[in-house]
Amino acid sequence: MKEDFLHYLWKFKKFDTLNLKSAQGELITILKSGDYLELSGPDFFNAQIEIGNQKWAGNVEIHLKSSDWYLHNHEKDPAYQNVILHVVWENDTAIFREDNTEIPVLVLKDFVDKEILANYKALVSPKTWISCEKQIKGIDSFVFKSWQERLFFERLERKAKFIYELLEETNQDWEAVLFCLLAKNFGLNTNGVSFLQIAKSIPFSIIRKESFENENLEALFFGTAGLLIGEKEDVYFKDLKFRYFYLLNKYQLERTFVEPVQFFKLRPDNFPTIRLSQLAGLYHKYQNLFSKINDLKSLASVYNLFNVSASSYWQNHYQFDKESPRKSKPLSKAFLDLIVINTIIPIQFAYSAVLGEPIVEDLIDFMNEVASEKNAVIDKFVSFGIKPKNAFESQTLLELKNEYCNHKACLKCSIGVELLKNN
Repeated sequence: MKEDFLHYLWKFKKFDTLNLKSAQGELITILKSGDYLELSGPDFFNAQIEIGNQKWAGNVEIHLKSSDWYLHNHEKDPAYQNVILHVVWENDTAIFREDNTEIPVLVLKDFVDKEILANYKALVSPKTWISCEKQIKGIDSFVFKSWQERLFFERLERKAKFIYELLEETNQDWEAVLFCLLAKNFGLNTNGVSFLQIAKSIPFSIIRKESFENENLEALFFGTAGLLIGEKEDVYFKDLKFRYFYLLNKYQLERTFVEPVQFFKLRPDNFPTIRLSQLAGLYHKYQNLFSKINDLKSLASVYNLFNVSASSYWQNHYQFDKESPRKSKPLSKAFLDLIVINTIIPIQFAYSAVLGEPIVEDLIDFMNEVASEKNAVIDKFVSFGIKPKNAFESQTLLELKNEYCNHKACLKCSIGVELLKNN
């Protein structure tokens, strides 16, 4: 059993509230359960409770065992001196305030129906991929939709934290933040870390200055990625290498070594050479890209803005010194859908939050245009009858799985609470 089950029982009064008695034998009447704020300090604030003939106003603390009070050192924390009731599952020791008065104890297991306990144990069973996999399809659509919106908002808030960190690192330069975020997501899962290191290694002021020559951007990107090491017969390789060292000298940059980029198991169109060339092409084509991206409101406008391709050399190469059949290498719609999900939507959300002008509903509408992602997690939900129609729904399912199901946080999840309540 977890403590969050006791929080659930207290919050929703899922026990016999008419015949409550403290462990000390006094009658208990709950006038107000208190506010569950999930902050440091007691679990429920501003509760109102009658114990015996005395009405109390204060806080409620909940533990599996009463001895957890001392295990967590609450006796040393002034924040716990205003606790009026200690709610526990097992009462294994008496708890005293600083003035040596005993804190009243409510032993919940004496007042909880066995069926509720059985339903809880079934819900958090460790033997399934998610606890509610046999029941999730039957959840009320209004409850499910409302919870999806909350999950989407939570996912954006988590992604925004990384953006705010980049803001601090770049002295509040949104263009530089966008560059780092785009670079990371152009690298996808395999090369995302390396591409982010590349972006952080090149001051964005230099990207601005050199964006008028595509070859100079490629030289900076490829050189920093460690792709211009050694000697090759390839003329373009030699040209980029010359430009790279010239630019290092011009801007007095130290040669930086990032985590090596990977080619292994990647489709050729996702090779780091192609993605870096496309990123260079994007910044060669546009200056002040942030303002353009912040104004995007539809998928069609994204496809139009990101209508860039790898440079001419890469039309018949995937690696230096290895010629391949000529093929145009634009940014695909599937790739741009990922850029919308992982770059455009998060940075629009973060920027609007900084301005104090939330646009969550607009972002949901935007995400409804984008196709659902396809991966093992989404496939599993589909097997349970939950098939996402768009990226908004697939993103919320990923958040649900990663942040709730994986942690067995059923009682912090609206779906889990609804199932337990219905049972």
